[in-house]
Amino acid sequence: MDKKVTVIGAGNVGATTAQRLAEKELCDVVLIDIADGMPQGKALDLLEAAPIEKHDASIRGANTYEASAGSDIIIITAGIPRKPGMSRDDLIKTNMNIMKNVTAEAAEQSPNAIIIIVSNPLDAMCHVAYDASGFSKNRVIGMAGVLDSARFRAFISMELDVSVENTHAFVLGGHGDTMVPLPRYSTVAGIPITELMSAERIEALVDRTRKGGGEIVSLLKTGSAFYAPSSAAVEMAEAILKDKKKILPCAAYLEGEYGINGLFIGVPVKLGANGIEDIIQIKLTDSENAALQKSADAVTGLVEDLKKLA
Repeated sequence: MDKKVTVIGAGNVGATTAQRLAEKELCDVVLIDIADGMPQGKALDLLEAAPIEKHDASIRGANTYEASAGSDIIIITAGIPRKPGMSRDDLIKTNMNIMKNVTAEAAEQSPNAIIIIVSNPLDAMCHVAYDASGFSKNRVIGMAGVLDSARFRAFISMELDVSVENTHAFVLGGHGDTMVPLPRYSTVAGIPITELMSAERIEALVDRTRKGGGEIVSLLKTGSAFYAPSSAAVEMAEAILKDKKKILPCAAYLEGEYGINGLFIGVPVKLGANGIEDIIQIKLTDSENAALQKSADAVTGLVEDLKKLA
């Protein structure tokens, strides 16, 4: 392969991301984790599946960053989930320190890479990676809107009994309870869903989308979603590796767009070989804009918490 992607964190999200990248033959993959033997074992397992899956991607596991040198993309999934008895501040501080360290290590080995952040709290972690890497804003991107939009699309498909391939949806804002699904811009075969279902059903789907991650956590009892998050990260990586100029909702650093300054938040962007090549500004109603500003305020709160804990 002439492209190389490093995935940091060999847990469920990271390992599944590595699997999807390899099986789509998008690139060679390096899987990095601090756990001795885990990334090597998962990489070998994935490599042994290659003859059956019929791909020739190289998959390598490592505990240090030398193997990642010269990566085109770095996908960061590393971090810990909140544990019983752990305060929100403790979680943020722990993941902030992990993000700072892994980003600095990876950026040193691959100074021309594009970083995709998957770790939570996502929007806040983008700020940590942006500062730790020293990369330009177009090369630090958060994976949130693609996942949230996919969930919205899945629920629309289930509600209307139509193919997911006919559905399109936009979800903006922070990755959390304040995210902003946009029914006006969500369609089935080009038809706005506002013409296909009642306002009450739309609101129910919007609410389910906002709580999509939590719904999966409650069902699994231990752990959280990883199939859809890994698919979302790989869709972004594919758009960059193939220079597709694809319009996707991602967490991007805004400098005045949508009236928001100095903040990573989910908006439509054009993804290509240079990372974020354009931020698409769509017209919002007053209520939609108010919801986006409320979401931005929530992200600002997280960023301020990071500054206090740093």
